[in-house]
Amino acid sequence: MTVDRLVILGSKGGPSLRTTTRMPTSNLLEIAGKVCVVDCGLGVTSRLVDAGIKLAEIDYIFITHLHSDHILELGPLLHTAWTTNLNKRITIFGPAGTTEYLDHFYQSLQFDIDLRIDDEGRPDLRELVLIREYGEGLVLADTPRVTALKVPHPPVEECYALKMEHGGWKVTFGADTAYFTPLMEFARGSDILIHEAMLASGIEELIRITNSAKSLEKHLFASHTTVEDVGRIAHGAGVELLVLNHLVPVTPKGINEQEWLDEIAKTWKGKTVIARDGLEIRRQ
Repeated sequence: MTVDRLVILGSKGGPSLRTTTRMPTSNLLEIAGKVCVVDCGLGVTSRLVDAGIKLAEIDYIFITHLHSDHILELGPLLHTAWTTNLNKRITIFGPAGTTEYLDHFYQSLQFDIDLRIDDEGRPDLRELVLIREYGEGLVLADTPRVTALKVPHPPVEECYALKMEHGGWKVTFGADTAYFTPLMEFARGSDILIHEAMLASGIEELIRITNSAKSLEKHLFASHTTVEDVGRIAHGAGVELLVLNHLVPVTPKGINEQEWLDEIAKTWKGKTVIARDGLEIRRQ
């Protein structure tokens, strides 16, 4: 019997790699006997194996939006699952554009896919993957029940927070978002809220080592949520546990967790965990 659990597979925000201890965004949620992957940043495949998941047993993959740190390894994950004896359907839930991404991925590996079908007798990968592009509202009525809330993440127009629930356990992924008070109601009463977090005091170092400093700074403050504002969301939603994830910045120096905890304490007095790759939280 599977145990309901959340595993943070990749905890850093953005596609750049300045340390191998934190990879871009990806999450595992085992709930209602289903293996669900939420976002597929670089490293998701190996992190899933590290978490004890057999790739061929993945049931659902959810993509919150099409930024590269959330979708870069979706195609490679599917292909690797396929070469690990995938023989059942995987359903991909993603915003508009997900089908186009996968079509291009299949085209880029057409030689390999066709060769393995003929030479190794594998089923056609393209026929094993069902793509369902979604918008705000009910995404999946099955177990688990999944609903989506459109959140602001300019310039990306299609970005969605996701709420997954079954048997009284409710887990909400805030996705990438600017401070957005409707998330309070959407996540209300969640056992776990996984929310992106930006430490404003650390942005100066980040832009110092980035070529496009001015435009990056403008983007970060327009489309992400500071730690203090995350605390306001958690307080308004009345969640049991807040997980600070998609951490920005993660520089070569890493992060000082106490800085993040000091900031969140200004607006949130509840239980907080700073995400790290491999962090596992089991349903109580």
